Amino acid sequence: MKRMLKNTVAVALLLAAAACGPADAEFDVAAHEAEVMEWRAGRLARLLAPNGFLTQIGLFWIEDGSYSMGSAKSNDIVLPDSAAPQLGRLTVARDGVTMSVEPGVEVFHDERAISDIVLLADTSGTSMVLSHGSIAWGLIERGGKFAIRVRDFEHPWVDTFGPLPYYDIDPAWRVEATLQPYAEPREIAVDTVIEGFQQFPVAPGTVTFEVGGEEYTLEPTLSGDQLFFVFGDITNRDATYGAGRYLYTDIPGEDGKFVIDFNKAYSPPCAFNAFSTCPVASPRNRLPLRVEVGEKYDPALFYSPDGKY
Repeated sequence: MKRMLKNTVAVALLLAAAACGPADAEFDVAAHEAEVMEWRAGRLARLLAPNGFLTQIGLFWIEDGSYSMGSAKSNDIVLPDSAAPQLGRLTVARDGVTMSVEPGVEVFHDERAISDIVLLADTSGTSMVLSHGSIAWGLIERGGKFAIRVRDFEHPWVDTFGPLPYYDIDPAWRVEATLQPYAEPREIAVDTVIEGFQQFPVAPGTVTFEVGGEEYTLEPTLSGDQLFFVFGDITNRDATYGAGRYLYTDIPGEDGKFVIDFNKAYSPPCAFNAFSTCPVASPRNRLPLRVEVGEKYDPALFYSPDGKY
């Protein structure tokens, strides 16, 4: 398994005094701090990117039927004022979701003007986005239900966003963990911020690690070639996002050993707006201690559309 850091300095006494030890006995504190700061810069850049979570301005769940779109308040799907009053119509049927554009209105897909098009959901493996000026939208599917997610690439909220709040970096929260694999990876049910809506990712097993001499367990899920953790802790009550935080790690090698760096824990998209379908920490993934590293929650960074556009 790849080590996250290989440089060494003589800091054994410092690490032994910490509440929970880092993953390596010989450890370069300065290199670790630089790594986390670089991760933070990348985290902010991803949020601010055109396809980041901050350009999301609407989420509209749709069922069988027809839905009008445009900036006029009489529409079923109301867009920002920069959009045409009557932009077009969505039709949801058994054979798919179709977008029909009003005559004289420009809507593009892959830089090609369209008048009618069948929308593919994000679960199809194809990222299909339609655009009209700075407004863009696509079809998402969650648990067999469809929704239109709307973005504004000129959303003023992006220009005023930040900075992200963090705890101080603490190398003691970079811990060695062990994956205890299930006999076979299993699909698990995970609640989301949307009441009654669940996701069903695949868990490869459970992960154990020690903090302050006590052993704790989390159940990650698979995300490409990484492990994805949705975990909660006591800081969710007063300092971090209430539904929990997220964290990615490398998948361990054959020995099951790998590193969890809680300094890279971060808030889910739902900490910034109400237009995402975030999984929340399950009861088994809520740690009975304070994880005072990683990203904090600032309610001033949550976007509410009322009066914003």
